[in-house]
Amino acid sequence: MTRPPGVPARLAAVITLAAVGVPVAAQETRVLHTYLLADNGTPEAYDEAMAVACVQGVLNRAAPRLYVLSPTDRRPEYWLGVLSEEGRWLGGLPREPVTDLDALVVLAQGRVRGAVIWDPAIPATVNVATTIAGVEDGVVLSPELADRNRAAWGLPVLADLRGRFTGAETGSAKNDAYRWAVREYLARGRCSAHLICLYEDAFSTRARGDTGYVVTRDWAVRNRAFVFDLSPWGDEKPGDDIDQPLGTDLATYRLLLEEVLRQSAGEQMTELAGFFAFGKYSNVPGHASAHDPVPTEWETVHLISPYNCYQNTVAGSCFNQSLHCQAPRKPLRQRRPAEAAALADKTYLCFLMADYDSATPLYSFLPTHWADPNRGRIPLAWGIDPNLVETFPDLFGYFYATASPNDHFTADASAAGYMNPNRVQERYLPLFVEHNRRFFAETDMAIAPMVLDWDAPTAAVKDAFTRFAPDGFATIVMDLHGGGGRSPEPHVWKGMPVTNLINNACNFESPEQAAAIVTGCLEGQAAGVPGFHFFRVVWTGPTQVMATVARVREARPDLDLEVVDPYTFFRLFREHYGPGARVAD
Repeated sequence: MTRPPGVPARLAAVITLAAVGVPVAAQETRVLHTYLLADNGTPEAYDEAMAVACVQGVLNRAAPRLYVLSPTDRRPEYWLGVLSEEGRWLGGLPREPVTDLDALVVLAQGRVRGAVIWDPAIPATVNVATTIAGVEDGVVLSPELADRNRAAWGLPVLADLRGRFTGAETGSAKNDAYRWAVREYLARGRCSAHLICLYEDAFSTRARGDTGYVVTRDWAVRNRAFVFDLSPWGDEKPGDDIDQPLGTDLATYRLLLEEVLRQSAGEQMTELAGFFAFGKYSNVPGHASAHDPVPTEWETVHLISPYNCYQNTVAGSCFNQSLHCQAPRKPLRQRRPAEAAALADKTYLCFLMADYDSATPLYSFLPTHWADPNRGRIPLAWGIDPNLVETFPDLFGYFYATASPNDHFTADASAAGYMNPNRVQERYLPLFVEHNRRFFAETDMAIAPMVLDWDAPTAAVKDAFTRFAPDGFATIVMDLHGGGGRSPEPHVWKGMPVTNLINNACNFESPEQAAAIVTGCLEGQAAGVPGFHFFRVVWTGPTQVMATVARVREARPDLDLEVVDPYTFFRLFREHYGPGARVAD
């Protein structure tokens, strides 16, 4: 067969195979293809990463075929090495580099159906294009990339979004684009009801070649997820759309969530993967806002919780999720304390190694602290949201397999996903319980030590948590809406210990700084009586915690301090505060 003009030889070879009746499946071999991105901080690198991620999402639907690497981010290389060790699921699998986009198109022939061209004049259309690509097995191309390569690649145009959205509907072209996508894709049941993706669009990212929320799009495409980027605030205009009518972003956000709830039909909860764009929706250098980043995070969760949505917050720069998710998945088991220590007149300290509640900390940050040479010398609770096992079953398997007897796993914010349990509609609490029980059982967890909410847990919420976290419940209450939120007093609720997670030392600067804070929290603790203090420490290693404890001992030599694991902490707490010790509120 003669190769058509402009068609690369590699692509022509696949076209030839298809023409003579060789099925696509028969053209494939059991091999792991790798692709090295340019990732050099240019718009061209952004466009390349966008195309690669979309192709990867389609290719990896049926089998783990494509693994993407970066010259600037070494985590993909690190995990490929770990997971290729003998006995791990990628061990012994032959690898074959894919040299360029032409070769990638050859690899994707027969699976990628065409191109979706987004409109750089409306940055939000890169997200709409990703939604379409997931539903229709397409690849998202910038106009420049499409002009250079689409014809040679033989890709028909599935959708061209240029000039389609003008603001005629809402006064905002950005919101017109999302509302159109809600009607055409989400409301028609063409998108996932289990995953939506809050991925930063191209407003400022493409110009600086920021691919953090580009390389993640394989996950959105594989799952046919709805992709968007909106502000949770209705009292100020977002930085990327300052001419929109006030509150338009929030109105579209709510419209989207209402449709998600309708599509899920109360039968499943929905993960919102991704984070709000700091530079557009909160007060950071370069963007003045009435809202700081932390309140913006809390407002997002406050907004989504009544719609049975939970957030997987920081999810940028998480490569190859469409491949990781296909690792063999089996129930995990963790060690429980071997010795049942008796309650004594000690000051018990427990430390939650916190904020591995979302994809990026688990994927990128935890390996650093896990490699701490002093891990295992002190009992610690590692807070990892169990729902992330859907995305990273192989990472969970690695951490569980390499845990020491002093490493224990609990949920993080707030259980199997970050939501405000008090905001879950009461009629959906049985679904909330079912969702959490499934993930807690798979990861062998029984403690929810960092439940984030606007008020103390209601009786109905505590009843729900007894069904999947009977060994312990701790909360951080932050009342940002002025509703009079209060923290619970320590007590035992139907056998479940309930207390507060102490957040004062979370932003760890040094052992001296943390020790001063911990010592301050012990100010009212008297010697000779049991005391229970549960501290949150964010993205810190065991060596630092050990140094902190040493300094606290120096500051309070009168106290018999003991650092215990979370299971021992809550068992002794239950004995101290349980029936006969005090009346539960």
